[in-house]
Amino acid sequence: MIARISTCQYRVLIAGGCYGGLSAAVNLLEKCDTLDSPISVDITIVDERDGYFHIIGSPLAMASKEYAEKAWVEYKHVKVLQRPNVTFVQGTVTDVDCEDKRATIVDRRTQKTRVESYDFFVAATGLRRVWPVVPQALTREAYLKEVGAHCDRVLNSTAPILVVGGGAVGIEMAAELKHTKPSLQVTLAHSRDKLLSAEPLPDMVKDCALELAEQAGVDVLLSHRLASSTPITTSADDGSQLLYEVEFTNGHKMVASEVITAISNSIPTSGYLPRDALDADGYVNVRPTMQLPAGVPNAESHFAVGDMIRWSGIKRCGGALYEGKIAASNVHEIMLQQHQQLDDDKEPDLMQLTEFPPMIGLAVGNSGISYGAEGMNHGPQVMKVFFEDDLGFRIVWDHLRLGGATA
Repeated sequence: MIARISTCQYRVLIAGGCYGGLSAAVNLLEKCDTLDSPISVDITIVDERDGYFHIIGSPLAMASKEYAEKAWVEYKHVKVLQRPNVTFVQGTVTDVDCEDKRATIVDRRTQKTRVESYDFFVAATGLRRVWPVVPQALTREAYLKEVGAHCDRVLNSTAPILVVGGGAVGIEMAAELKHTKPSLQVTLAHSRDKLLSAEPLPDMVKDCALELAEQAGVDVLLSHRLASSTPITTSADDGSQLLYEVEFTNGHKMVASEVITAISNSIPTSGYLPRDALDADGYVNVRPTMQLPAGVPNAESHFAVGDMIRWSGIKRCGGALYEGKIAASNVHEIMLQQHQQLDDDKEPDLMQLTEFPPMIGLAVGNSGISYGAEGMNHGPQVMKVFFEDDLGFRIVWDHLRLGGATA
């Protein structure tokens, strides 16, 4: 049974302003704006960053200052959400009281704590990823300095650049460096005998990733586990130069200008949610409706989407976008039942997420790989369809209508 609320002005609090969170916000606003049954809603989006960062584009942002400028858009410039009933707060949600429907937020600018009441809550804060898998800066200004300094170092390297970790991020990071500046020597080292070894993908996909990486000019070292990386200073005509003496557990040694660790070891940012909603690893247990488990107080009003949830399949942007859409649809459906005073005995007709089979889209320089139910495809045409020339920035931006006219 859906609980009644005494006001028709709904308050929705969304924690996280990337793919899942923005998808939930945009889709909910679209549904509430319908002419035949409009619903008044106020949305507050809380994010640690001051803008939307296209995480898929991180490997290219770490290789191109020009692209880095594009990949981070301050929330005040996300036009579709510039409306009186949408508020952005740069801060961190530290606690959610599901029973009282109150969230504790630490404002980044003032460092003051505030308590926000809500009718519906959507958790979409994703995973905590380390540098340099994603930038660590929280403002666009600091981000441009952070990635700019990184680009200066790697693009001016004289010795090989070593990227450690042959997952999707490592492959894309190595390939983007080589694609951005073909004269660079780029080596990708992976501890296992196959790239993408942690993913539930057939060997043909992993072998194709290796072939495309090598075709892109990346030197790939399989079965090479990093043992040590020791800074050394060498003399050069223009002064001393900092390099790294690298040794692997198999005894192989090399000298590198930079050692880039592309092993994310990501952890869910779910500490603000009730322990009963989480699994042993901190991922959020959700029902197919994206709602929290039934044992959580007011579970029907609390949702979680994106990389932080425990669900089948490989973590992907497309999955987060769709989960945000499901959450928005279901929040709206519950609002409709409350707003229109429908029969209490009738359960709302909620959308449900089905299991995700293993699927992936991978950018490797000017080529790409896709794998899913239809099988595997690869080549420049795959890159164009899945990523275009900006690692999918325009595709996602337009899908969410983020540059749309102000409402």
